[in-house]
Amino acid sequence: MTVKQIRAFLAVAQSLSFAVACERLHLSQSALSLTIKALEEGLGGRLFTRNTRNVALTAEGESLLPLARRLIADWDNAEDELRQRFTLQRGRVTLAAMPSFAGNLLPPILKTFRARYPKVNVTVNDVINEQVLEMVRDRQVELGVAFEPTQSSSLEFTPLYIDRFVAVVPSDSPLADLGDIDWQTLLKEPFITLQRPSTVRVMLEEHLQTRGMKLPVEFESHQLATVGRMVASGLGVSAVPALCAGQMRELGARCITLRDPVVERAIGVLTTGHELSAAAQALFDILKAENLGERLSVY
Repeated sequence: MTVKQIRAFLAVAQSLSFAVACERLHLSQSALSLTIKALEEGLGGRLFTRNTRNVALTAEGESLLPLARRLIADWDNAEDELRQRFTLQRGRVTLAAMPSFAGNLLPPILKTFRARYPKVNVTVNDVINEQVLEMVRDRQVELGVAFEPTQSSSLEFTPLYIDRFVAVVPSDSPLADLGDIDWQTLLKEPFITLQRPSTVRVMLEEHLQTRGMKLPVEFESHQLATVGRMVASGLGVSAVPALCAGQMRELGARCITLRDPVVERAIGVLTTGHELSAAAQALFDILKAENLGERLSVY
């Protein structure tokens, strides 16, 4: 059965007149008759008895009528829902983002998105960088925001801005009065960082290894907030993406420009390369349009 055939059946069954059904469907008499005949042949029997003056439903036609009504109602509802999704009158978009991005730059972006598309719901998964890649790769989410993956990654990456690592020191440390600091000076202090396999930890170790330097790690944590509290309490120093500098300051630490070497990496949107839903594409467009680099006034 096709939707066209079911609509034709309903038009005739409700009016019990081929002429009236033709007017409703804007079909010729012959086209309607052929449609009903094709439906009957497909099902294997007659749905109507008809002569020159009367049209009536057969027993099989009577049993089909409530089913046909439900089928068309479901079809029309599905059609209406999809139309609303395509026009962003309703829908849902799922996103995975690093906690530092989700808690700092994402809220104002979502505010812009909600102002434009108030009936589209957004689900945010704030997970570590490695999980962002995994969730996008497994298609658990449509969009991910994370550090640029390695060249071997199968995901598509659209850069948003370059994030640069900054030093984090206790606010009462002599280092806090410096305008900037180099790695050699910073690494003379006990170092606090994220545990492996954190991308932040790996990035720092790889960059420093090329300069013959090593992190003197004395404290480790899974959460950047814990790292910030440890630094603020005077247990040591750290280095975090500039995106996290505001959070570090709120925890009572001080952020300083870090140089020699400058450690930086692109942050952007990850997708699988498959066509995005209308809602996900709209959020993607807003992410790309925002000049996020200018928001990182952290020093």
